[in-house]
Amino acid sequence: MPELARPESARPEPARPSPTREHAVPWPEDDARRYVEEGYWQGRPIGDELLPVADTRPDAVALVEDGRRLTYRELAESADAAAVRLAELGLRLDDRIVLQLPNSIEFTVLTFACLRLGVIPVMALPGHRRHEIAYLAEHAEAVAIAVPDVLRDFDHQAMATEIQRDNPVLRHLLVLGKPTAPGAVDLHALCSPPEGSAARATVDAYRPGSRSVALFLLSGGTTGLPKLIARTHDDYVYNARRSAEVSGFGPDTVYYAALPLAHNFALACPGLLGTLLCGGRVVMGSPRPADAFAAIEREGVTATAAVPAIAQRWLDHRHADPGRDLGSLRVLQVGGARLADEVAFRVRPTLGCTLQQVFGMAEGLLNYTRLDDPDDVICTTQGRPMCPADEILVVDDSGRPVPGDTPGLLLTRGPYTPRGYYRAEEHNARAFTPDGWYRTGDIVRLRPDGNLVVEGRDKDMINRAGENISAEEIENLAYRVPGVTQAAAVAMPDADLGERVCLYVVPEPDRDIALDDVHDAMERAEVARFKFPDRVVTVDALPATKLGKIDKKALRADIARRLDEERQKTP
Repeated sequence: MPELARPESARPEPARPSPTREHAVPWPEDDARRYVEEGYWQGRPIGDELLPVADTRPDAVALVEDGRRLTYRELAESADAAAVRLAELGLRLDDRIVLQLPNSIEFTVLTFACLRLGVIPVMALPGHRRHEIAYLAEHAEAVAIAVPDVLRDFDHQAMATEIQRDNPVLRHLLVLGKPTAPGAVDLHALCSPPEGSAARATVDAYRPGSRSVALFLLSGGTTGLPKLIARTHDDYVYNARRSAEVSGFGPDTVYYAALPLAHNFALACPGLLGTLLCGGRVVMGSPRPADAFAAIEREGVTATAAVPAIAQRWLDHRHADPGRDLGSLRVLQVGGARLADEVAFRVRPTLGCTLQQVFGMAEGLLNYTRLDDPDDVICTTQGRPMCPADEILVVDDSGRPVPGDTPGLLLTRGPYTPRGYYRAEEHNARAFTPDGWYRTGDIVRLRPDGNLVVEGRDKDMINRAGENISAEEIENLAYRVPGVTQAAAVAMPDADLGERVCLYVVPEPDRDIALDDVHDAMERAEVARFKFPDRVVTVDALPATKLGKIDKKALRADIARRLDEERQKTP
């Protein structure tokens, strides 16, 4: 990489129109003023938030990846050096860059470099392929893309080269590994420490405004291509800091990053950002149980996060590997989907730590069970809003509020819930009400104690002869059947009843799960018979979306195909 530019050679260009600001939906000015007055928005860009930690804890370890360790001083200096190198490549305030990187030190350094410089990262996932990445680059009008060379036998560099060839706006290719494409930049070198004097003063000249867009997250829907969620510096700093407060994070926190850091849950709930902004340590790792347990023992991990499928694998593995010392682990966060109550009650006895259920969305609203909640609340609810200014409504299909403790559609707005997707006017008209409420698509019950219970998605409700059945409830009951390791309930079409209940299960090895087994378990639980599944399909694994959630759309398509094939075989 070239030498760092001198401060005088790296002054910002004159102000120019901001395409991002043009297409990002702002909060109403009255609300923005209130969020400032009430202290939710502090007026500081995210990149600046790292600097006080680096100044007060310079030699504390910030990041661990395999055998590599980076202190806070090294992280801050490397991020500023990378920011200057990006500027030397021609990237400027409001330029967009697609980040498709695995959990790594380079992911973190490059993210902070962008946040310091005012370049906007688009947080893609390693599992995305050309269909998604090309769309994201085009939709965000990205000028750069950062990818690994090869990851899990897939050639990301070749894919990015093809995308770049077809997109004249995409000028720069940054590669983690061995750059082979013409003009590709070595990301490891770009994220290395400064070669000369410190770069902080240079980068300070570019300081973005706190109300400007900091990064793009991706919507987690399973239909169509992901929407871009524009998160500002003000709202995302609050997202990370308040999450850290609710989760008990501090300088002694050692966070194990098992989920993709590009996902909101692992990035800022509290995740990577929440840990670093309060001076803790982030350990990069794999969700594989053996790897996770070894890291917990080796690094003294105090907190980690998982989706339900991973959490269940960890619980099962603990019985097979009881010798690992997991005594440092204080908190296991589980989110991304509803955790079955039966599984939730196993966490403390099996892993010896507190379960914290997290229910939220990249679009904003976050709900947490509190660490000092009773076990019944921790294991049977998905928590309550983390912010006093979070507004929630639970309504019926007509938009009327439902009585308390009654399932309904969740609407929300607040200081870290944006008022619209980026460049998505038509979709925004459906996803947001005229007065700014976000229609989450989640069906919840609001308990008298303020905690929410997730009943499923609006498309997960099964209407059997006029009776609405929660798929999540059926799945929770299915875990009472011996031998069931995973369960997913979906609607299957029926000419007489409209819809029937189909339950997909993944059994333990050499176990058969029959419909009668499920009925017997539900009979013992004294469940209304109209909720009993009409069919059980056993599979080796449940399909997943790229965000790691069970792909209900794929399951609905699968049962429709099975029914069609059976009809064709019927004389």
